[in-house]
Amino acid sequence: MTASADGMTSSREDWKNTILAGLANYIDAGSIVAGGAALALWMEAYKMSNSLVGLVGALGPNAISAGIGALIGGRLCDLFGRKKIYQYDMLFYAFGMAWLVFAINPWMVVIGFFLVGLAVGADIPASWSMIAEMAPEKQRGKHSGVAQMLWYLGPVVVLLMFLVLEPLGLLGARIVFAHLALLALGLTFLRSSMHESQHWLDAQAAKAEALAAPPAVAAAPVASAASWRTLFTRQHFGSMAFLIGMYLFWNLWAGTNGFFLPYILRTVGNQGQSMAVLLTAMSFLVGMASIYFVFMKLVDKVNQRTLFGISALIQVVGMALFAIFPMTLPVAMLHIFLMAFGGGFGAQSFFQLWSSEMFPTLLRSTAQGVMFAVVRITLGFWSFFVPILSSTGFTRLAWILTGFLAVSGLVGFIWAPRNEGKSLDELEAAMAAKG
Repeated sequence: MTASADGMTSSREDWKNTILAGLANYIDAGSIVAGGAALALWMEAYKMSNSLVGLVGALGPNAISAGIGALIGGRLCDLFGRKKIYQYDMLFYAFGMAWLVFAINPWMVVIGFFLVGLAVGADIPASWSMIAEMAPEKQRGKHSGVAQMLWYLGPVVVLLMFLVLEPLGLLGARIVFAHLALLALGLTFLRSSMHESQHWLDAQAAKAEALAAPPAVAAAPVASAASWRTLFTRQHFGSMAFLIGMYLFWNLWAGTNGFFLPYILRTVGNQGQSMAVLLTAMSFLVGMASIYFVFMKLVDKVNQRTLFGISALIQVVGMALFAIFPMTLPVAMLHIFLMAFGGGFGAQSFFQLWSSEMFPTLLRSTAQGVMFAVVRITLGFWSFFVPILSSTGFTRLAWILTGFLAVSGLVGFIWAPRNEGKSLDELEAAMAAKG
């Protein structure tokens, strides 16, 4: 591994690996927000109904297809290695994105988003595991933060491109989708120079040794630690229940916000397309600042439960603004600032970090895939009803979203682990001792 001996400093190679793996977040979020920004254009061009709009959101990279991809890709990552999955699924992503680039009817949009979601979902657990396993041990949170900044950067670039290309209409949307496809192709070649995770290689070697040993040898349990059955033992199932509870309810808000905010600002808030896109881009820029100045600076050093609790409280207040006050421009701007600032060092960042820390190496990606699948598939079913709820009264939807954030905050604050400053080997040893 390239990490320093003391685990406190990062080399250029460490940061390169984190960025190449973390670009999965750029592509994931960029795909979601590109679809959201193009939604109004597709509605006008193809006369899409509310039900079909909901279907696009439900089946796309924001939801069901990403969940299916994560479930399959996460397991394959633990069986065959992180590199094999995260390198080649970008080719599949580019194929799916081509459907959106050349779409001439609504069903090509649905198919394209479904294929893109499968690829994005498969890449997420591989990339998140790689980042945690290759980062210096005492800077794991900081490196996870870089990946989250890339998750925010994707939407910023996409939305600014939409703003500049707005006069081109659907052609502008096709150009945005083409940029994501080209990035995926380039990422395939750049990732080819990366090495497999040493943590995974060591765990595989230990598993092989355990399988070759006589049944009475104490090392034998290492082999069974990679099985599906082990994942659903009390210890690991409890970790998954906690993380799903925290991340699912937050994601019900985040998925609605990421995909539908431009649509809601236009149809409910009576803002123009340019202003809606600009406000959404501003939210991601604030989020990036929050990740850098709060999460990355503090997460490896301070009480993570307290940090998470503060972020959750800020977001609950920010969402309640939409439920209490009319959606004027000043209210929208204050809402966006609070949600983005609180979210930057909140549930999304902590889910990536904690989901990499709370499971052994040979189950890490599998567990992430299962949890990501549950969250995104649930979000898919929820997304189907968002346009309908929005059309019948946004205040009701805003209160529901506020409630989701409150539940997420309570779950995360009560059961947050205290992993700051601990190495993956230390955490895995502690899991084995409890086992």
